[in-house]
Amino acid sequence: MDLGLTGRHALVLGASRGLGAAVARVLAAEGARVTAAARSVDTTRLWRAELPADVAARIEPVELDMTRRACIEQVAAAIGKVDILVNNGGGPPPGGATEHGPEVWMSQFEAMAAHLFLLTRLVLPAMQAQRWGRIITISSSGIVQPIPNLALSNSIRAAVNGWSKSLATEVAAQGITVNMVLPGRIHTDRVDQLDSVAARKQNRTVEEVAQASVASIPAGRYGRPEEFADAVAFLASTRASYITGAMLRVDGGMIRST
Repeated sequence: MDLGLTGRHALVLGASRGLGAAVARVLAAEGARVTAAARSVDTTRLWRAELPADVAARIEPVELDMTRRACIEQVAAAIGKVDILVNNGGGPPPGGATEHGPEVWMSQFEAMAAHLFLLTRLVLPAMQAQRWGRIITISSSGIVQPIPNLALSNSIRAAVNGWSKSLATEVAAQGITVNMVLPGRIHTDRVDQLDSVAARKQNRTVEEVAQASVASIPAGRYGRPEEFADAVAFLASTRASYITGAMLRVDGGMIRST
């Protein structure tokens, strides 16, 4: 299936590892020119070097710190027109709803939500001018079914969901789609980290925690980053032109609610 991504310019956030890196690789393999933004440019260059030469040539690592407003504005001005924006923020510290003070809540909201809104606002005019664009935000299944010990993530990502649905309504008539993709247990370093934290809290081994998680997934395993990235690539494509304001779960059937 031709996704119609050849020659499109995609900006992928958090692209040095995990889901962001997987999305950047898949979009480039489909023919898009990818600006892979992350704080660690060197890490991005390492995985880019393992790709076929023609795919690697379409990926440009760029340093971007989403905690710094000035850095966001500089990068947006420097990279030019963006056709596809993949918003992907790092996961906040684990903890319960009352575990963190207001300073942590404010700093995490700024990095995960307010600055994401700012970057989207900066790249949106070019999409509006050409009457075509894709804005895809990687979120979490925790906004549908809160994940224990991840109150910051559950709450802030829920706010981003409200913003995404509002924006989708506002720009749909301009040929711009706005969607969210919700990963379940996709096997990344972040999931390994959360399993380790859970193991310490529960006085269990990491393997026991992982096995319990797998038991709750009808597919019987953790997902692969490439499987998640394929779903993002479809939403970025010309084939997904009538899908907007949606939340697509990629979780192996883990969340049963509609």
